[in-house]
Amino acid sequence: GFRAQTTATMAFSGAIRRTAQRLSKVEWSSPVFKGDSELSSMVAGFRAWTAQADAMAEKYSAAPGPIDFASAKKSVRDVALVESLEKMYTSSSPPPLTYEWSKEDQDTKAQLIEDAKAGLAFTQEMIEDTEKEIAFLRTNRTTREISTSDMKEIYPDIAEEVEKEIENREWFKDTLNK
Repeated sequence: GFRAQTTATMAFSGAIRRTAQRLSKVEWSSPVFKGDSELSSMVAGFRAWTAQADAMAEKYSAAPGPIDFASAKKSVRDVALVESLEKMYTSSSPPPLTYEWSKEDQDTKAQLIEDAKAGLAFTQEMIEDTEKEIAFLRTNRTTREISTSDMKEIYPDIAEEVEKEIENREWFKDTLNK
């Protein structure tokens, strides 16, 4: 009974350690985790939870020591209660509790992880595109010295729209309500 429970506990703590090692490789200071205040608070909460789990894993990593019933008998007024607890403890051998992670739940979590990875890839792509756009806008900043020809070269889509509006005589299309 106790050995099976200890083995299960050790396997669980091993899984916790492996997860903690994987999480230690995450770059928590990445801008991805700081962009949204809700995400940022969730990440902070998760990091606090993992720190607490690490502390508890360290605290309970060793098997518990034997119960000192003799000192309990000296400090408790009802010695018969302590004796009955001791008798129950020595005669009892409860079966170990094990948890089987269901295949459906594993599949669901695996799908969530894959979805998150896909979302992360999309977000990284958007970050790269946004950084390129910011660099483009910085190099092509509109000033008083820039000419209309330069504007047409820099922003051809706007130039095309303006030309169509001129051809269609839509002078105030973007400024007046129809």
